[in-house]
Amino acid sequence: MKRGHIENNVLANGMLQASKLVSVGAQASGQIVNLPVKLGEQVKKGQLIAQIDSLTQQNSLKESLASLASLKAQYRAKQAQIRQARLAYDRQKAMLADNASSKADYELAESNLAVYQAELDQLSAGIEQAEINVDSAKVDLGYTTISAPMDGTVVYSAVEVGQTVNANQTTPTIVELANLNQMTVKAEISEADVIHVHSGQPVYFTILGQPNHRYHATLRAIEPGPTVMDGDDSDMTSNDSEAIYYNGLFDIDNPDGVLRIGMTAQVTIILTQSDDALIIPSQILRPNDHDLNGYQVPVLVKGQVEFRDVTIGINNKVRAEVLSGLNEGDQVILSLPSGDSYTPRRFRRSMGM
Repeated sequence: MKRGHIENNVLANGMLQASKLVSVGAQASGQIVNLPVKLGEQVKKGQLIAQIDSLTQQNSLKESLASLASLKAQYRAKQAQIRQARLAYDRQKAMLADNASSKADYELAESNLAVYQAELDQLSAGIEQAEINVDSAKVDLGYTTISAPMDGTVVYSAVEVGQTVNANQTTPTIVELANLNQMTVKAEISEADVIHVHSGQPVYFTILGQPNHRYHATLRAIEPGPTVMDGDDSDMTSNDSEAIYYNGLFDIDNPDGVLRIGMTAQVTIILTQSDDALIIPSQILRPNDHDLNGYQVPVLVKGQVEFRDVTIGINNKVRAEVLSGLNEGDQVILSLPSGDSYTPRRFRRSMGM
């Protein structure tokens, strides 16, 4: 006797993707002078990916630093002028009080002090702007060194040494990094099946290269929008000729690297399942005239056909789980053709899907 397993499931086609995929782009324009990573190479976070010729950015930083230094020197010189102007103002103020100076000389000294103070404020604002320019130049220089934002494998390389990239309009891609230690499967679930599916359900899948090996996982999420959504769906309409699918997402560890980006997955989502179940073919179930929700099964008893009332659990339309009404060893009849001929079958526990 074999203990039987039966399940009610949803079948879907899926595609394997990296659990995390990042496009590493250039934020500076210039010629690629160093590209130390190769396609398929594993890199660590912070590792050098590419170096862009930085001469222009270095010169810009030097100019910004020189401008800042010049403004600071002018600021110090203006401070010295203000000190002299303040002394002259204080002297004219004292002399005016003693009637030793004219009011015009006093007002001139006062005006000079105010002008110098305003010029100092202007220089102070210029220094702040120059410091911002220096910081911006440092950032621009930093953009010429492109580092890995995460641990991963180089799965795509878009440039070569000597190539010029232009970041003025769009951000050009240098490489793409992917985490291949864990893969994500996007399974396309039909609109007829998606209402029966929810996160947390067990799933398994096979790939074309290993049709007899099952990879087991748990459904993580179902995308709320259909796969036909493209980001501009304000006027999305239904097309009778186009089937609607929703992506079901789940993750699977990939320590050996067998699973690859773009592989096709034959996915099975388990809705209900039962182990050690008494299983019969669904085709022999007959409606029960006394119970609209029940069934009857033809059984051979001492050479006679007897219809047993049975309670059915899981029924996937191919095989059905018997909860009560039959016992192991009972002979069920697979078909009752016209006349007295029939095909008896001793009921047993069997493997079922």
